[in-house]
Amino acid sequence: MKNLKILKNSGFNWLLTGLILLGAACTRSPTANKSSATAVVPSTQVTKADSENWPTSFGFGKPATAQEIALLDIDVRPDGKGLPGGSGTVLAGKAVYAVKCAACHGKTGVEGPNNRLVSVVETDAAGTENNKEKTIGNYWPYATTLFDYIRRAMPFNAPGSLTNEEVYALTAFLLNANKIIPAEAFMNAETLPKVVMPAQKLFVPDDRKGGPEVR
Repeated sequence: MKNLKILKNSGFNWLLTGLILLGAACTRSPTANKSSATAVVPSTQVTKADSENWPTSFGFGKPATAQEIALLDIDVRPDGKGLPGGSGTVLAGKAVYAVKCAACHGKTGVEGPNNRLVSVVETDAAGTENNKEKTIGNYWPYATTLFDYIRRAMPFNAPGSLTNEEVYALTAFLLNANKIIPAEAFMNAETLPKVVMPAQKLFVPDDRKGGPEVR
């Protein structure tokens, strides 16, 4: 009986201890509850643009001078406005082409490896002519564009390095190679705009006034 009484007292003590711990857990301080709740509240911190403190200028580059602008302001219009002085012949152009152009466009402007410059009418096995590859002779609408492009972008490894005379000569050579001008012709600011390209009639002015159909 004595031992049974001891066991009963031990069980009561364990029960009492458990109730005390449970009560402590349910009565945590308001501060603890508040910190726990705060942890799940989304941040209201205001973000700022990363450019807010950027300087007015980063100090890159410098203002372009009038001379520097003039070197880039060399566009030529279809009517010839913008063409410089100088002139060139087909024969002179052939020599320039062999040295500065043939490596990319082929000996006669056909072989490549880069863009074909001269129109060639090819015939397939059925005898049908095929001249679909776009070249100076069958696609370009204005001869002045040829001068403008060569002067601005060619040769590929040294664009802008050709003299005006070399550009006129190359223009004459390529126009002759495409059977547009005769071998004795020479090109300058007066004669080049008068050349009528075979493809010019295939281009029409875009006279649309606007609207949903114009993209």
